[in-house]
Amino acid sequence: MELPSKRNTVSLAGFILAILGAVLFSTKAIIVKTAFRDVHTDALSLLAMRMICSLPFYMAAAFFASNKKDNVALTNRQWLSVAILGMFGYYISSLLDFVGLQYISAGLERLILFLYPSFVLLINAAVFKEKISGIQKLALLLTYAGVALAYYGELHIDTSNPHFFIGSILIFTCAITYALYIVGSGKMIPVVGATKFTAYTMLAATMGVLLHFLLKGNYQEVSVNSSFWHYGLLLAIVATVIPSFFISNALKKIGSNNLAIISGIGPVSTIIQAHFFLGEKIFAEQIAGTLLVVAGVLLTGWKSRDVAL
Repeated sequence: MELPSKRNTVSLAGFILAILGAVLFSTKAIIVKTAFRDVHTDALSLLAMRMICSLPFYMAAAFFASNKKDNVALTNRQWLSVAILGMFGYYISSLLDFVGLQYISAGLERLILFLYPSFVLLINAAVFKEKISGIQKLALLLTYAGVALAYYGELHIDTSNPHFFIGSILIFTCAITYALYIVGSGKMIPVVGATKFTAYTMLAATMGVLLHFLLKGNYQEVSVNSSFWHYGLLLAIVATVIPSFFISNALKKIGSNNLAIISGIGPVSTIIQAHFFLGEKIFAEQIAGTLLVVAGVLLTGWKSRDVAL
């Protein structure tokens, strides 16, 4: 009787980490939109500040993880995989996301970004032959019905925005690249370890972002405006460092498919925060869509064999 109890504890811990990570990650869009409004910066400069402020934390994590007694040296192929995943997950995806947020609302951004679970499930099924369970299908049906309903409502509210579809396409592409990161993470973390993997993928992404900024960035604007650093620290600590470690450990405990579905709480959190901090409207379709998303998340946690409560 002891063994099942232990499994339930581990699964519950993964479920809680996934929820907390998703909520903290959802603050990113609010911080980014606030920075665009108050500082009038560009996406690349803000992303560079986020990565610079995150860098010391991930350097420290990489140092301690690599100096553990049970540390296993990575092969050249594993180093390459970590670097590529870091570029997809926190450089390309983040840049697409930040640029897209210049054109659409924070609530809509998070709803479109939530499409990434479908790509995760499809990639796992097509490449790794993982079966999509009936519970996962039902949960996805509920959550995506909610996303579609809310998107329909927003489409009729934001009719004057000439960049509405451009922003939507950028965030949609971001969802694809982030799905690739999630799938790869699910395969690499059990081998590399959650902390070490997260630290090195973030370091790889930071190198990509900073190289991009060195080539195309606005140095003068960053150097004379102290507000950049305030927003950079918020993005780094609250919306990047802490949730990235939460998500990586959740991946190890409950798997990428279940994490993708449970993370559906993210759009709900963003919509609520966007209403109170950015003044974005909450409308009937959004409320109904949010309820469907929550139902899908709760169904996953209650019924899924992988997330035992």
